[in-house]
Amino acid sequence: MTTVINLPPSLDERTFETVLEHLAPIPVDEKVILDGRHTRWASPYGLTALLTVAQTRAEKPTLVSPESEETGSYWARTGFFKHAEELFEMHGSTHRARASGESDVLLEITPVGKSEDVHEVVSRIQQKSASILVKELNIDAKATMGFAMTLSEACQNIVEHAGRGGWVAVQTYRWQKRLGRRVVVIAVCDAGVGFRQSLESAQGRRMSDRWDDGMALEEAVIRGVSRFRDPGRGQGLAGVRRYIGRWDGKLSVRSGTARIAIVPSWDEDVPLEEKLPPFPGAQMQITIPERITDR
Repeated sequence: MTTVINLPPSLDERTFETVLEHLAPIPVDEKVILDGRHTRWASPYGLTALLTVAQTRAEKPTLVSPESEETGSYWARTGFFKHAEELFEMHGSTHRARASGESDVLLEITPVGKSEDVHEVVSRIQQKSASILVKELNIDAKATMGFAMTLSEACQNIVEHAGRGGWVAVQTYRWQKRLGRRVVVIAVCDAGVGFRQSLESAQGRRMSDRWDDGMALEEAVIRGVSRFRDPGRGQGLAGVRRYIGRWDGKLSVRSGTARIAIVPSWDEDVPLEEKLPPFPGAQMQITIPERITDR
């Protein structure tokens, strides 16, 4: 039996939940077709999560590419098709990237599986991100080191907790609908063991009666708890939280059936969502907005 799931016109952190709702009841060894013909836009989260879905299926899924030349060209520019061709049976055009001057793709979709990958990701983006943060987002030049640290810690989370490789992408664009200003978005997705199972693997850890995906996210993201006993371990996400707090950014982390968010004043997200459609691993989005300065 084959199930067709239509991808939404705009594929991002919120609308991706509809894809997971349709996917949840389908056994992993059953064939699915993800139809993206009418998708017009996708965020870094949408594209990395799409690759992650393919990793969760025992039967190789089919992906139908967007019909829009402009959309397909952008997906190509992000490096999406290069990876999708290995994970999906592709139908439709795997569009070519058109030259577009200075690219809004700070870091094309990049696989992360080991610490060396994290170092390479950070070194590739450091110079580019410094220019974007200072010139476009009006963020102090000294903050670029914190941005590199934030990116590194988000990727390191895959290496230490996923148990398998994941994906990272970074893009800048104007977020007209919500903010009316430019943002930098980091998306990091994997289909590994997720936060709950990772924390459960800690020796001698006692689980409360309420122990579930939501509580595991609260422990890891809010309290900085880690499965590692070494002092200082588990502080990566705490450092990410401090950085985005300083620059009025947003952090959201999804794992299993729950999603937690550090919500800034400009957003209306809820701090914790539970009983979501199950999705293996962990999926993270970091959004840093342009700083409004007095002129």
